[in-house]
Amino acid sequence: MRPRAKKSQPRIAAKKTATHKSLSPKHSCYQQRAGPLAGAFFFWGEMMKLFVGLGNPGAKYAQNRHNIGFMAVERIAADHDFGPWKAKFQGRISDGRLGREKIVLLKPETFMNLSGQSVGEAMRFYKLTPDDVTVFHDELDLQPGKLRCKTAGGHAGHNGLRSLHQHIGPEYHRVRIGIGHPGHKDRVSGYVLHDFAKADQDWLEDILRGISDGAEALASGDTAKFSNLVALRTTPSRPAKTKRPPPQTAVNAPKSEDARSSLQRLVDKFR
Repeated sequence: MRPRAKKSQPRIAAKKTATHKSLSPKHSCYQQRAGPLAGAFFFWGEMMKLFVGLGNPGAKYAQNRHNIGFMAVERIAADHDFGPWKAKFQGRISDGRLGREKIVLLKPETFMNLSGQSVGEAMRFYKLTPDDVTVFHDELDLQPGKLRCKTAGGHAGHNGLRSLHQHIGPEYHRVRIGIGHPGHKDRVSGYVLHDFAKADQDWLEDILRGISDGAEALASGDTAKFSNLVALRTTPSRPAKTKRPPPQTAVNAPKSEDARSSLQRLVDKFR
């Protein structure tokens, strides 16, 4: 008999194990930024705000009154561990966080009169609106060391603000930092392009520290809290009033008893 041929076993197709491809930033909820923010990951749709300090570039102008806007954003960057300053948008930028808010600091290097070009370019790149922009600038109409927040309005002859109006419109937020007025309009140009005096250094340091203290509140939109934190630095604390003790009234000493007899008292009365 012929040997029975072994039935060939049917081949079992190997199951393909589903493998998970590693998610690239393109496929995940994170997006990697290019350019000056390369290496940083942000959530898609994450809100970003732009803090702009106005001033003129170069060591010649670094300590000028007109450059107090530069000084403000530089202090924020230093105190809140922002990234290094990099060239971008015809200026210098540094990025970081204030609380939960993503912030880009910008110092336009177009010189003051063309600041709007730099800010407009940054806004278009990040797809921002004027409501996302806060500008720090010197203010002649406030006493030195005073600060006010404002949204929209005119430029009051400030050439940096005039340029911003031309490029992005007037509807941005402002932090007006008082430097005082020289007294006559003909002296304004020389005054703002002159370094702060030695006598100004104390209040200047106080207001810059106050701006840094309140930066997180400003980023969240709480301008009242921001202003209060600045005021804590710039307003000297007053000593607590001590209550004066009430004046003591003289207490009449008790009258000593009269040991005289009634007859003796009567005699003494008619003497």
